[in-house]
Amino acid sequence: MPITLAPSIADYITADNTGDARRFGQCFVEDAIVRDEGHTYRGRAAIEQWNTEARAKYQHRIEPVSAKEADGRTIVTMRLAGQFPGSPIDVDFAFQLADDKIIGLEIGL
Repeated sequence: MPITLAPSIADYITADNTGDARRFGQCFVEDAIVRDEGHTYRGRAAIEQWNTEARAKYQHRIEPVSAKEADGRTIVTMRLAGQFPGSPIDVDFAFQLADDKIIGLEIGL
């Protein structure tokens, strides 16, 4: 069964997998917040930098496995594969959207 995602989330996945930093950044509002690996990134420029550094470090790809709505967020479980111990793993990406842009993202196991 195909997974239907908001356009900004689908664009996030495509941009992340292709390494398109500009397109990746455009998925977010200017003052968006991302939380990942114990760090918080605020603003589009910081988020683009985080993505560029993560891609260089892990050479990862993401693939949506499932999606659900909970507490005003879209939680997409992604299969994350790359250059890290235990790859691949399933990770929850909790997106908060406004006007089909990402305003918040929390990534966790």
